[in-house]
Parts: sequence; C-alpha cells; structure tokens
Amino acid sequence: MMGINKYFRELLFEEVRPEPLAFFRIVFGLLMTFSTIRYISNGWINKFFVQPQYYFKYPYFHWVQNPGEIGIYFLFGTLLLSSILITIGYKYRFASIAFLLSFLYIELIDITYYLNHYYFVSLIAFIMVFLPAERCFSLDASRYGETKTIPNWTILIIKFQVAIVYIFAGLAKLNYDWLIDAMPLSIWLPANSHIPIVGGLLKLKFTAYLFSWFGAIYDLFIVLFLIYPKTRKVAYFFVIVFHLSTSVLFNIGVFPYVMIALTTIYFDKSFQVNIITKLKNYINYKTKFVTTHSYRPIIKSIIITSILIFTIVQIAIPLRFMFYKGDLFWKEEGYRFSWRVMLMEKAGTVFFRVHDRDNGRNIEIVNSDYLTANQEKQMSTQPDLILQFVKIIEEDFAKKGKTNIEIYADSFVKLNGNFSRRYIDDKIDLTQISYSDDLDTWILPNN
Repeated sequence: MMGINKYFRELLFEEVRPEPLAFFRIVFGLLMTFSTIRYISNGWINKFFVQPQYYFKYPYFHWVQNPGEIGIYFLFGTLLLSSILITIGYKYRFASIAFLLSFLYIELIDITYYLNHYYFVSLIAFIMVFLPAERCFSLDASRYGETKTIPNWTILIIKFQVAIVYIFAGLAKLNYDWLIDAMPLSIWLPANSHIPIVGGLLKLKFTAYLFSWFGAIYDLFIVLFLIYPKTRKVAYFFVIVFHLSTSVLFNIGVFPYVMIALTTIYFDKSFQVNIITKLKNYINYKTKFVTTHSYRPIIKSIIITSILIFTIVQIAIPLRFMFYKGDLFWKEEGYRFSWRVMLMEKAGTVFFRVHDRDNGRNIEIVNSDYLTANQEKQMSTQPDLILQFVKIIEEDFAKKGKTNIEIYADSFVKLNGNFSRRYIDDKIDLTQISYSDDLDTWILPNN
C-alpha cells in the first residue's frame, strides 16, 4: 500500500513541460470566445433569458434569479471578456474565476436549457481556476516570467475529466434500448435521409445498429487508445470522424468541436511544444524564466486530498441513479449530470386543469401563456419540472385571489418509439405533491 501511495505521489508531482497546459488554455479560451459570440449573434440571450416570464430552477438553487435584461447582458459580456483574457493569459486567475462564476450563474437561471456539454464546460472551468495555465506563453508570463516545468497533476486532472465523459457515456449505452433495439437512432437517423450520398443508408435498420454499437464501443475504449502511443493517431482520427458525424446528423451545438479540440490533451507533449514554440517565434515572444517553486508537504497533502475528493464526486454523481427505483428514462431520477448523451427520444403533452373549490368551476390552462416552446417541451416529460410549473400556476392564481384550488394533469409521454402512455395519475391533486414525495405516488409506471 505504501508503494502504491509513493507511486501516485511521484506521478502527480512529477515535473513536466508546461506547453500542453498552455495549449489547452488557448484552445479552451478560443472555444469559449467563439461559443459566446455565437450565442450573442444568434439572438439567444433575448430568446432564452429576456423573453420568458418564468424560469425553472435546479434543486437548491432557487435563489438564482434572472438579473434582468441589463444584468444578463452584463453576464454575457463578462463571459466574453474573460474568455478572451483566458486565451491570451492576461490576469489569468481573475479571468478564470470570472468565467466560472458568470458561466455557472447563467446556467443556473433555467434548468430547461441544461445540456451535457454545458455541464462539461462548467467542470473544465472549475478545474482551470486551480491550474497554473498562465505560466507559459501568456501575457502574464511575459511580464512575470515563465516556468520550465509544472506538476504533472495539472495535466492528469484534465485527462481524467475528459475520460469521465467518454467512459460514463459508454457505460450508459449498455442498455437494452440502445444495443438491442437501436433506439433512439432508429428514429433519428432516417430523419436525415435527405443528406446527399449517405441519405439512403440512414434509412436502413442495419445502419442504426451499426451506429449504436460503434458508439458504445467508441465511448468505452477511445481513452485507452488515446493513452497508448501506438494507437493514438488512429484513435484521434476516429475522434474527429465520430464527432463530425454527430455534428452533421444531430443538432447538438458546439459539443462535438469542444470534444475534438480538448481531446488533444492526450497528445504527446512534443505536439504542443512544437506548436507553442512556432507561435512564440512567429510573434517574437520574449520572456524570462523563473524558478519553479516546490510544494511543501502540507500543500501536497491538500492537493492529493482535493484530487481524491473530486475524483470520488465525479464517479459518484453519474452512478447515483442506482439509488432510485424504476425506469430511469421514464422518471429521470439521477439522469442529469450522468453523461447520458443522446440516449432517448422522449416527447410528451400535458394539459392542466384548475378546479376552483369555491365555485366548482374548472379552468383549462394554456401552457404557452406561461412558458416558451422550449420550456413547455422540457417540462412535459420531467417530473420535477412539472411540479415547478404547478407551483407557478398556483402562485399565479393566488395573485388573482384564488387560493382554494386543485390542479390536475392530463399527461401522455412517448419514449423511444413506444406507444404513448399516460404519465401522471389524473386523479391526483398536484398541489398536494411535494418534491420529496415518491414519484410512484403520482407518476404512473411505464408498462
């Protein structure tokens, strides 16, 4: 045991070249700069954060409120500026903290915009706060000096985070729907049959099975092939092919390009060293070198403990679904933050009826009077969001002096090509249901 402990200590604190981390900082900064500009230029700030009347909240983060039109534009401005500062390595520590806080706040405003790649960016941004990514080829380093080496853990922690995404995405695909029924690809691929040359192939059931099995194998083993030097180039070729294919076939934003770019952290350091050296020569970058300060034993222990806690949390969160009973895709308990990328086709409709106990009248709710199209779509299939919407309706009626009401739902959900099934017990008054109640008391089984 002592031998293993010594090995990992030496591995974590081995001094390595700083160019891979500098290259990662630049790539990450450029990606975030591009993504933020894209978000602003497409008018999504107004669409997603100005127009909505209500916002759905993450558990424990109901206190995160929309700061208003000026405030939300300020947050995106901070995001853009900090992305640029990270790229050039100016005031890096301040910039990385500003990016993390602004990005997190924006993401926490409305849960209906949750995407796996936003979660991934949040984690990378969190990690970047603690990394010495400004110690090479940065404006900070040009002023204060570069270090010739950095501790190996600063590279390994990024590799670990990327590996978590791939491996858990692969494990999540080891289910009946994905492997045996080729769902939901059997639904999604034929929808792209208009694509020239390959469109006809996308109609075939065989193609859906091929993509399903290849996707599972790819996610499970790509990290191993990236780590092994002899297979690294071929593996990265498949990284490019895989993510470009998903980008063409499915509307999943910049996530494929984020993974293509950030997976370069697995390259041999000579690749990044060569690029950084060429860039330095091209812009005539000059700086001095300063001595790398060694960690005191207490600091090493704190770093090791922090890495251990982070590792445990990143493994535990995707596995928390095991503590819930029932169909994961149907009830979605433990579904978010588990790297279940593109695993289900789920659509639903829900109509709410308010019964006024004072006069016996029933009032049908028009969801679009309260929600945007995206919010209604997300709400209709996710139990926690359904309850949040019930509270929104209840509070709206309370403002009108109607406090003695019951709310019922007529809801149907279709999952992975199955027949549409009733989702909510329509005899249950949803105003009496709390977030802590067992979902089985009001969500009907998927059978």
